[in-house]
Amino acid sequence: MTSAFKPLALSLALAAAFPSSIVLAQTATVGAASSVVITAGRQTQAAKDVLADNVVITAEDIAKSGAASVVDLLQKQRGIEITRNGGPGTSASVFLRGGSNAQNVVLIDGVRIGSSTTGGATWSSIPLSQIDRIEVVYGPLSSLYGADAMGGVIQIFTKKGTGVITPTVSAGLGSYGTRKLQAGIFGSVADNLSLSLNVAREESDGFSATKPGIGAGSYNADKDGYKLDSFNGRLVWEISKGYELGVSVLNSRNDAQYDSGATSDDHNIGKLETVAVFGRGKFTDIWSASLQIAQTADKGFSTGFGSSQIDTRQDSINFQNDIRIGKDVLQLVAETREEKVDSVSGATRAPTKGINGTKRTTNSFAASYVLKQDAHLASASIRNDRSSQYGSNTTGSVAYGYRFTDALRVNASYGTSFRAPTYNELYYPNYGVASNKPEKAKNAEIGIYFEQGDTQLSAVYYQNKATDLLVSAGSGDCPAGYTFGCAKNVNKATLSGLTMGGTTRFADLTLRASIDIQDPKDDTTNKRLARRSKQHGTLAAEYSFANAKVGVETIFSGDRYDDAANNRLLSSYNLLNLYATYEVAKNTTVLARWNNALNKDYELAKNYATAGSNVFVGVNYGFK
Repeated sequence: MTSAFKPLALSLALAAAFPSSIVLAQTATVGAASSVVITAGRQTQAAKDVLADNVVITAEDIAKSGAASVVDLLQKQRGIEITRNGGPGTSASVFLRGGSNAQNVVLIDGVRIGSSTTGGATWSSIPLSQIDRIEVVYGPLSSLYGADAMGGVIQIFTKKGTGVITPTVSAGLGSYGTRKLQAGIFGSVADNLSLSLNVAREESDGFSATKPGIGAGSYNADKDGYKLDSFNGRLVWEISKGYELGVSVLNSRNDAQYDSGATSDDHNIGKLETVAVFGRGKFTDIWSASLQIAQTADKGFSTGFGSSQIDTRQDSINFQNDIRIGKDVLQLVAETREEKVDSVSGATRAPTKGINGTKRTTNSFAASYVLKQDAHLASASIRNDRSSQYGSNTTGSVAYGYRFTDALRVNASYGTSFRAPTYNELYYPNYGVASNKPEKAKNAEIGIYFEQGDTQLSAVYYQNKATDLLVSAGSGDCPAGYTFGCAKNVNKATLSGLTMGGTTRFADLTLRASIDIQDPKDDTTNKRLARRSKQHGTLAAEYSFANAKVGVETIFSGDRYDDAANNRLLSSYNLLNLYATYEVAKNTTVLARWNNALNKDYELAKNYATAGSNVFVGVNYGFK
């Protein structure tokens, strides 16, 4: 047996030690915690009625994961791959079904976040300690969420609560000098007023982000740690039955060290700020509406290679109407979003030519219809996004599902999507081209789902064909004057694959597994897209007894290439993780976790280090 498959074999052996029958697994948790999905249709739906492929990560999953970051948590989900330039706190990307980090939309409590210069979310600034639940919806969702939803949408729900005011406190210590502390209160301060407040601090001494192979110009043997401070607050006032007003705030600051030379001590300081004011009302038996006014800021300051400050601010207004027609729902949405970028560099804080102070506004209108009639499920949506910079784009989707029995369903869908060019691709000096167009894609998929009791199984085949991909082109494909190349719409790609998974429980044993077999290919060069594997997956078993749970999980991935030319190979890897939780008293749980138990040396980016064998021990009091 090759060493690559030893962790997988060990997991199977441990699972077999308990009396059970093995069934492959898909969703993050068994039971009612994941029985509803909001993101797939911008409305609360029973999970069994959702036509879009999805995964839900619950509060329990997060608590026992022992994950160091949101990225580490997402790495364990099907359909997702990650890349990162070092340990937790460093620059990272998340790929949905082979799409790039810029080809997915990330929301926090319904508020869109991300950088307009690089595209996509700045994952290192998102504090895991503030998160209660995550929904991942796969496939094209531009007809619901607009630009960039080519690979899917990830929505993060922060901690909140109702009922009697309850405190929560958690603390933990781990390898690499890791320390975590969180405290909050959640509940109702009056019959019609609920409050959530949560503060947290995470820090780690870390390890060197780079390896010697990266070269003397970047390698530094020192430790690269991080400090992440965060605050989350939410206040909701129920004016009367069916009517509420609220405000939510999230603020985080991540100070992460990174390597840019043998003697330098460089830092990336990232800040994430969101604030939203919202109101909801049920005006008639069939008509409800919501209004949200929000502002987000993605701020980044770097001390290496000459200091730079790049800030993105997004101001948005969203007005949504849901009209119930029997069991069906007609949804009408109007949105406006303004993006503004401020960029300066150097000791004199000189403005970045072409980018600093640049704005663009997108006005959007969308309509969707969700049908539920006996064994038939269907949905259709259409949306137009009109940008002051890249013009008008209309996207749509249709989906149909048929329920053969209460447990067995088949789905088929087709949808279009687009990604807006980033500010770097449009305006960065000697690289951006102002005439660049949005990327576009057409996706078709078919799936089969089985859900009965504690058993859930799924298999989905998809094919997403993208055109006008924005890549770093050679000078021959660029306008005159671009000596060293530019960003240009020149490539095509096909993202196709089969994603399978499921979960089951037999007595006190829960089994989960997933596997993705994919072919993320650049059709122009006939090369595999950088840092994507041909196959990846997970396998886990958890046994419950008395007040304790013990679990084993593996994460495995095939080889990848670090570059678009497919010259620098990233080897395959298999990781083994072990964990245990014990409820020592009511609402008090102790967690112990051993990650990468076999101390595998692997890379997510060429010549960037990852954590070796490491442990984490924590205690949690409260319901969150």
